Amino acid sequence: MTDPVTAGSDPIGRWRRLAEACVLLDGFHALKHAVRFGAEIPVAVTADRRATLALADALAPDVRDALDALLTEVPEATYVSLVPRPHPTAVAALAVRPSREVNLERLGHAPRATPVVVLDNPRNLGNAGAVIRLAAGFGATGVVTTGTLDPWHPTVVRGGAGLHFATAVERLAVDELPAGPVFALDPEGDDLRGVELPDDALLAFGSERSGLSAELRARADHLLALPMRPQVSSYNLATSVAMTLYHWSATGGAPHVP
Repeated sequence: MTDPVTAGSDPIGRWRRLAEACVLLDGFHALKHAVRFGAEIPVAVTADRRATLALADALAPDVRDALDALLTEVPEATYVSLVPRPHPTAVAALAVRPSREVNLERLGHAPRATPVVVLDNPRNLGNAGAVIRLAAGFGATGVVTTGTLDPWHPTVVRGGAGLHFATAVERLAVDELPAGPVFALDPEGDDLRGVELPDDALLAFGSERSGLSAELRARADHLLALPMRPQVSSYNLATSVAMTLYHWSATGGAPHVP
């Protein structure tokens, strides 16, 4: 649920008080998705309120009224001072990060109706964001990262277009992964096209450079390989996740386009 900024409040003071503890929503689409999926948003600003609401009318009429209540217009210089890199839509907001307990409950819920994507020691923040966006689109239960990358880093949230709030996103150790059969992508595995992926699967992908860690490989129940032309080294991480989720969805698990 959003927390509208009232006309008598001090949005800039509130922003500066909450910035360290909250998640930065960078741009119109990140804010739109966060609102759509129930994020708690204590403050949102724009350098051009009329243009932002016109964008909502065109692209997101379902959240237009919520944005109307939420947004405060500020001078462009003020907006620029609040964000590390100004977004073309000149919109920014702060959102409360979902509690770890809530995310762990969602990830561990049984029976699980959709897979969990596991990124094993990912390195690239933008790739991680793209994977979260994919997982949200396919209705995956969540995205788990292992290793040092923070899946809630502002660059990851920007790459995910605010869709962290549409799925459970957490960082866990390999021995903390939720229950379920682990299908790990590896060049030495069986061809993905000959395997049916169950809805409660954990779909694990190694890092962009070094592949699966020894810990994740030992935890895997099945090794799978993506079809690839000889002499092509690898796919981009987000591409690999997209191919695997699509293969899962082909059996009927993902939401259908109306």
